[in-house]
Amino acid sequence: MATVYNPSSSETSRRLRSAGYYLVIAVVFAPFLFVFYYMISTSLKSPLDITAPDFRWLFVPTLDNYREVFVENEFLQFTVNSMIVALGSTLIGLAIGLPAAYVIAKYRAPKLALLILSARVTPGITFLIPWFILFSRIRMIDTYTALILTHLLQNLPLMVFLMISFFEEVPDEIIESAKVDGATTWRSFRSVVMPLAKGGIAASAILGFIFSWNHFMFSIVLSGNDTRTLPVAVFNFMSFGSVNWGAITAAATIMSVPVILLTLTVQRHIVKGLAIGAVKG
Repeated sequence: MATVYNPSSSETSRRLRSAGYYLVIAVVFAPFLFVFYYMISTSLKSPLDITAPDFRWLFVPTLDNYREVFVENEFLQFTVNSMIVALGSTLIGLAIGLPAAYVIAKYRAPKLALLILSARVTPGITFLIPWFILFSRIRMIDTYTALILTHLLQNLPLMVFLMISFFEEVPDEIIESAKVDGATTWRSFRSVVMPLAKGGIAASAILGFIFSWNHFMFSIVLSGNDTRTLPVAVFNFMSFGSVNWGAITAAATIMSVPVILLTLTVQRHIVKGLAIGAVKG
């Protein structure tokens, strides 16, 4: 007996799969969304609402916490410091990491890749004391240079390892054609390979910037009054015996906004970069 095709049954099945897909997404992202809601709502509460025995869903919003962050603290200067350090470590990381990743990808240098990766997987605390002793002796504590170099130690291996996958995707025939036309290795890399790998470059730059922007450990030890970054500034709202939760959540919200906007703007490149890295790596 022939089976009768039922369009309504197929449509119902498709809708159920879609509903299940969105349900899974909602379950996975619900904890993260609640954390952001809790942070933003707390930043808009008065001290009385924050210290209430029960979490208050309904309250009268206030901007006093944001006013305290900007008026009573040099938060704008901390933002500038974080921007200088994050941009500096990202740009230098790209300048060094792109050629290094290209050499590893096209000239098959796995030992060099393993050496670079070891710097990434090694705990950062391992480098902290040597860096501190070195910069103390050459009087570079509380300088942008010291912070950029230490952040670069964490960002460079990430950029190199991510870009290896993108450069391996570039066909060797295109590079050989450029060399036949008279292009040098550097010229072919700059004019042919880099435009083809612009998605990976964008992903590497954004991820490097985000990690540097959020980096805390090196910054709290090597920065000072002149170079204090945002994570350190947020931490300083905690003192012995008391925690200014309103100011902390307000500062954390302000700190999160640039990263969130940047991530949403280039999320396609980030997802593509991580996907290719997972498949090829």
